[in-house]
Formats: sequence, structure tokens, C-alpha cells
Amino acid sequence: MRLNSLKPAEGSKKKAVRVGRGWSSGIGKTCGRGQKGQKARGKGKVAIGFEGGQMPFHRRIPKSGFTSKKSLVTVELRLSELDNLGIDFVDLATLQAIDAVGQQVKHVKIIATGVVEKAITVKGLRTTAAARAAIEAAGGKVEE
Repeated sequence: MRLNSLKPAEGSKKKAVRVGRGWSSGIGKTCGRGQKGQKARGKGKVAIGFEGGQMPFHRRIPKSGFTSKKSLVTVELRLSELDNLGIDFVDLATLQAIDAVGQQVKHVKIIATGVVEKAITVKGLRTTAAARAAIEAAGGKVEE
């Protein structure tokens, strides 16, 4: 195979339709745009969602939804992730230092998903009741 012998696959290249080339072509005169109207004219674009002056759908329906600003600075940490970090003392500064959470994070809550195998000391982080029980059952402690 040589570069000068490469060709596109058979049937993959279609010739562009040349509109406005006589009535016998099937797309002569009005070129498939119909008779009059905005879309029949040159550059006759209609904005997406435009409904001819009627109040458009996206403005008729009510706004909904809410994004909490707290969610941008709050992180949930699983017990299994805590166990995989390989450290025995956990607080916010330590988690940020080892890139377990981002620098913008202000609140971390430990949730009881997974298991913790070794004794871990947690200081200054929120925990669920089940996570606190699991940490204490593994020989660790939770300090406020």
C-alpha cells in the first residue's frame, strides 16, 4: 500500500446536490425552500426556540431546581477511602495535604460505607453515627 494509492471507500463520498438548476432536476426554481416566507429568503434564519412571536416554550414553563453553595465546599468520605489513605491521624489539613480532598473544601463528613481495618484517630470532622461506631470498633477514636 502506498500513500498515492489510497482512496475513500466506495459510496462514502456523495456529490453535493446542486440546487436551482432547472425544473427537470426536481430541485429547481425555489430550490426546495417552498414559496414565500422568512425561511425562503436569503439568510432567512430563525433562532432556535423561536415560535413566531408567541412566548417560547422555554420562557413559558417555570424555573425549577436549586444548587446549594454548600455542596461546593462539602465532601463525603467513605470509611473504605479512609482506610486506603494509609494514615492513622485524620483531620482537614491532613486530607488537603495528601490531596484526598480539594483545597476549597471546608467541611468533610465521614460516612459508613465500607469497612475500616486499623485504628484511626479522626479530629474535627463530622461523622455519621454508624461511621463513628465502626471507627471505635476498629480501635480508633473520634475527637470533636
